[in-house]
Amino acid sequence: MEPAPVHLVSHPLVQHKLTLMREKDRSTNSFRRLLHEISVLMAYEVTREMPMRMVEIETPLEKMSSPVIDGRKTVFVVIMRAGSGFLDGMLEVVPGARVGHIGLYRDPKTLVAVEYYFKMPHGMHERDAIVLDPMLATGNSAVAAVERLKETQPKSIRFVCLLAAPEGIANMQRHHPDVPIYTAAIDRQLDSHGYIVPGLGDAGDRIFGTK
Repeated sequence: MEPAPVHLVSHPLVQHKLTLMREKDRSTNSFRRLLHEISVLMAYEVTREMPMRMVEIETPLEKMSSPVIDGRKTVFVVIMRAGSGFLDGMLEVVPGARVGHIGLYRDPKTLVAVEYYFKMPHGMHERDAIVLDPMLATGNSAVAAVERLKETQPKSIRFVCLLAAPEGIANMQRHHPDVPIYTAAIDRQLDSHGYIVPGLGDAGDRIFGTK
């Protein structure tokens, strides 16, 4: 099976804000604000093919049938904890979306993802899922999250990240070739600890100021 495409979001505003986020002396407040702004901009790219429905409205001149986003059919799936930094910006663009959560942590020795929480809206077979996690590093967490999500049989799945490593992309495409990936940058590689380089450090720590 030919892997789904990797969509590189190259909009100048996204790239500019990502450069600012990479700076090591960037404050927690500034980092969080920039991530929020990027998530709003990336939401426009990710939702280009969102489902629409027709509604009857009345303009000042006459009645007409016109399209609106069927946001009730969209689910943003947050990979905790860093994925929550992406969520608010996405919800600004699609306020009617439902939200699911997958709690995973990476075992520091094996780098294998371990699940500790899973909660999705009902009726996932009628919904389009957009998985949110700022970093696609080894890809182990993303692979595990999508595998678990597929048990709910959503209509479609897309994966959105801020940064990706070639190793993480390869891992995702090997296990889930049907899931398209959206990212603002593909960095050089992983280091010996499984971090993206040049990267921007640990996204969760920088969002929440825990390190």
